[in-house]
Amino acid sequence: MTGIATVYAVFADEAEAARIGRAMVEAGLAACVNILAPCRSIYRWQGAIEEATEIPALFKTRADRAEALIAAIAAAHSYDVPAAIAWPIAAAHGPYESWVSQEVS
Repeated sequence: MTGIATVYAVFADEAEAARIGRAMVEAGLAACVNILAPCRSIYRWQGAIEEATEIPALFKTRADRAEALIAAIAAAHSYDVPAAIAWPIAAAHGPYESWVSQEVS
C-alpha cells in the first residue's frame, strides 16, 4: 500500500468540477485533479429513479488527507448528498507518489 489515495467525485457540470478541482489544488488538499468526460448516472433519489449527466473527477491526494479533501469537496458542492469517496492506491510509480505527497499540505 502506498501513502496516496484517489478521491472520486461527480459534479453537476464541468464548470463546477473545474471550480472545485482548482480550489482543492490551490488549498493544497489535492496534488491534481483529472476532470473526465460526462457520464450518464441512474440513481434512486427521494424514492424516484432519476437520470442525469454528471462530470466525474479523480483527485490525487495523500491518504492521510483524503477525509479532509472529501469534507472540503462536500462543503463546496451543489448537491445535498455529493458522491465523494476515497480509493487507496495499492501501488504507484515511486516518483509520482513522492510528487503527490510533496504537493499536498
